[in-house]
Amino acid sequence: MVRSMFAAFCLLMLGAGASNAEPNSTYLLSPGDVVMVSVWQEDSLRQEATVLPDGSITFPLAGRIEVAGLDVTAVEKQVAAKLEKFLPDPNVSVVVKSIAGNLVYVQGKVIKPGPVQMAGPTAVLQALSMSGGLDKFADESEIKVVRGAGASQKILPVRYKDLVSGRDMSTNIQLQAGDTLVVP
Repeated sequence: MVRSMFAAFCLLMLGAGASNAEPNSTYLLSPGDVVMVSVWQEDSLRQEATVLPDGSITFPLAGRIEVAGLDVTAVEKQVAAKLEKFLPDPNVSVVVKSIAGNLVYVQGKVIKPGPVQMAGPTAVLQALSMSGGLDKFADESEIKVVRGAGASQKILPVRYKDLVSGRDMSTNIQLQAGDTLVVP
């Protein structure tokens, strides 16, 4: 009896922990992603759209909408706000069909250099793992993340030895679409 109550308690606690999903685990759209946008009871307002390199989509009546960096709920609200000029209280639904654009690039001395598809939040160690890990000639002290381009480009250093030892995880940077992870 006590064992079954203990087992039930453990299952209950596991379920409670699973429901407390990390708040930052929401998927954010990026260029190349494909979404299906539809308006309830408006068959003519159903369209698949690819997020363009500038981070926008176009939708009938709403026009051009900036969506890169937003989750689907925010996009639904933006589309609905633009459609309110034409429709009373539009009920908009946005579904992610493909995350093809959510790439980071891992280059240099890793086993499998190249683009890495991010299905959700991805940090430096995860991207390195998806690239097969460092090869034996990698310079662990010079790993960096290159973010952005031109005048807004940032170089973010990664302290790999601190990451793998668990001493300091502050440089296990959350990667963003378009980032390049350089392993010299």
